[in-house]
Amino acid sequence: MELFTGAQVRMARAFLKWSIAELAEKAGVGISTIQRIEGEDGFPSARGGNIDAVYKTLSAAGITFLPETDEGIGVRGKAKARRGAK
Repeated sequence: MELFTGAQVRMARAFLKWSIAELAEKAGVGISTIQRIEGEDGFPSARGGNIDAVYKTLSAAGITFLPETDEGIGVRGKAKARRGAK
């Protein structure tokens, strides 16, 4: 099963305002792994454990990966609650 594409990881990271280094640290993988994943047009080629770690890290941060449709692919993120918001 394809979890995400490289473009979706780039989108998710941009939404979260994380650098490549931040995502690598949070996922427990190397910076070069994130660069390799993000460089893929389709499903990334990296060790399964690394892909799973990145997926779980981004999902835990509120990212939902939207499957490909005729309109394309995407991500959905949960906005952080603003201070004082109810």
